[in-house]
Amino acid sequence: MPTDHGSDPGTGLVSAACAGDPRAVEGLVTQSLPLVYNIVGRALDGGQDVDDVVQETLLRVVRGLDGLENPSSYRSWMVAITVRQIRDWIRGRVQDREAREPVELAARFPDPASDFASLTVLRLQLDSDRREVAEATRWLDEDQRELLSLWWLEETGELARAEVCEALGLSGRHTAVRVQRLKEQLDVARTVVRVLAARPACPELSGLTEGWDAVPSPLWRKRISRHTRGCAHCGTRTDRLVPVSRLLLGLPLLVPPPGLRQAVWAAIAPALPAADTRPDGVTETGAPGSAGPRPRGTHAAGRTASRRRASRRAGHARTVTAAVATATVVLGAFALAHYRDTDRTVSSPAGAPTVSGAGTTAGATASASPSPGPSAKKKEKKGKEKEKDEKGEGEKKSGASASAGTARASRAAGGETAADPVISSRRKGVGVWSFPGMSDALGRSGAGWYYTWSTAHPGITASGGADFVPMVWGAKSVTTQALAEAKAAGPYLLGFNEPDMSAQSNMTVDQALDLWPKLQATGATLGSPAVAYGGDRAGGWLDRFMSGAKQRGYRVDFIALHWYGGDFRTAAAVDQLRSYLSAVYARYHKPIWLTEFALIDFSQGTRYPTDTEQAAFLTSATKMLAGLPYVRRYAWFGLGTDDAGPGTTLFRSGSTLTAEGRAFRSAP
Repeated sequence: MPTDHGSDPGTGLVSAACAGDPRAVEGLVTQSLPLVYNIVGRALDGGQDVDDVVQETLLRVVRGLDGLENPSSYRSWMVAITVRQIRDWIRGRVQDREAREPVELAARFPDPASDFASLTVLRLQLDSDRREVAEATRWLDEDQRELLSLWWLEETGELARAEVCEALGLSGRHTAVRVQRLKEQLDVARTVVRVLAARPACPELSGLTEGWDAVPSPLWRKRISRHTRGCAHCGTRTDRLVPVSRLLLGLPLLVPPPGLRQAVWAAIAPALPAADTRPDGVTETGAPGSAGPRPRGTHAAGRTASRRRASRRAGHARTVTAAVATATVVLGAFALAHYRDTDRTVSSPAGAPTVSGAGTTAGATASASPSPGPSAKKKEKKGKEKEKDEKGEGEKKSGASASAGTARASRAAGGETAADPVISSRRKGVGVWSFPGMSDALGRSGAGWYYTWSTAHPGITASGGADFVPMVWGAKSVTTQALAEAKAAGPYLLGFNEPDMSAQSNMTVDQALDLWPKLQATGATLGSPAVAYGGDRAGGWLDRFMSGAKQRGYRVDFIALHWYGGDFRTAAAVDQLRSYLSAVYARYHKPIWLTEFALIDFSQGTRYPTDTEQAAFLTSATKMLAGLPYVRRYAWFGLGTDDAGPGTTLFRSGSTLTAEGRAFRSAP
């Protein structure tokens, strides 16, 4: 069994943090974040609320530091708070199950790079046996996930059994019984993973799983394991399972994404209250072992201890707040470096495809890829005058400072008012091509992610914390440099851009399939080539590609789609988009990313709706998409342009927010 129980911050650091030392608080939260992230992430299977639970957990830890009586018990206390936050989240989800049916249904369609099984495989580059264990965790019962998160960290040497027992609130004997049951269930799940991956496949097993949607579940685990026990073909493949404890020994923690580090400090800084000492000397701060406030009427010893600390609490609150401000700068710089390391302008090689129009700017090129931009047909100059953008009125508050007034005037000039709501969401993305002020526009848009039709993002900073997702545009983009950039950019990779269009990557199905293993080799969660149309059609380009990928044993983790509507009536357009997405999902049963969409009529040249019509569609369409659990992400076409560009963008003339831009900022 492991004996090195992870990274212990030490009593000196904890004591200094409890006393309000700014750098100690910074160091303590920095050291605690990876452990909390791994516990929460694996317990919730990398669900959409992991970041929120992590932030709330660390917020409660910081608030409760002044009530921690024994610095040596910090880790056990922190893990216990983490487990309580997980249970509170699960309890709330169960209570809201009926009201939140789309959210519950979405759990059946996990983002393929958000669950911890995929993250573990992708980031740690596991060998076959360890990969099998990681993938087997998807098959466990939901009520086992909390125990899994703690036991996994015990096996990897990050937690001691005593810490696991304390977090669960169980005796050592009871914990041992539960862990043994978990191991048995995990071994069953490992056999399921093994027989499903075996080649050649068992004919009987193929018949059994013919109607299965490929989503792991306890029901199918039981069916497949029952078949395995009685099948001579499959039974021989399940012998000699290497003990899990040997496979997990020494595995490192998954590193939290840089954006989460920023988000944690953004959540902590404004929420830290000033000291609130009550008349009886009891302060509303967390008690040891508790994520909540200290109750009134505690016994005399507790009140005495509270009074002893009362004199330092005002200073503690001020210094912790200062520590948060300092760490926000330090960790924010660290997170931005993740993006800036790859910010550079590189030249396209000879023969690389180029696209003229709004998507290009003089001197802006990308590595082995086209100039960032969409189909040439979408970038034709508008044939009609666009409606003028509505101007937001600046606030006119009496007594406001000159600098605040200037800032409000600046927002008003861009069509933005102080009342404009901005909803940030990881699901919400945007396509970006070069234009003046693109980084500022990206930060103001509320987008959670963006892409550039390339594996690089020259000139774009991580403004607003949006994540970059690379794309290998076409055949000539499959270069050593581009693949290295894609691998370094993060967990996702988008496949070829509109290979069914002669004006775009223009690839045959066989050509795309021959190149696909090189994209797979990046280890990224991989999106299909994004066809311009006909993704739902039997025998269409995408259908032939997916059939060929299945025959060759290639991996396609999600479907990428484009959609443009020529009917400018909002209700009709939204219904058409919904029908298309539903038909594509019914054909492939894989998560979908809608990576380009807007209203553009190509039936007779290129015709755009008014900004008001486009904004109405965007608002209704994004609400509809929020109710489709298999649509994991979407990206509007596109972020911004000059006045000659397409009439669909969120910004025009560099910094002027359009009506559709305001609608996007409020979209879920």
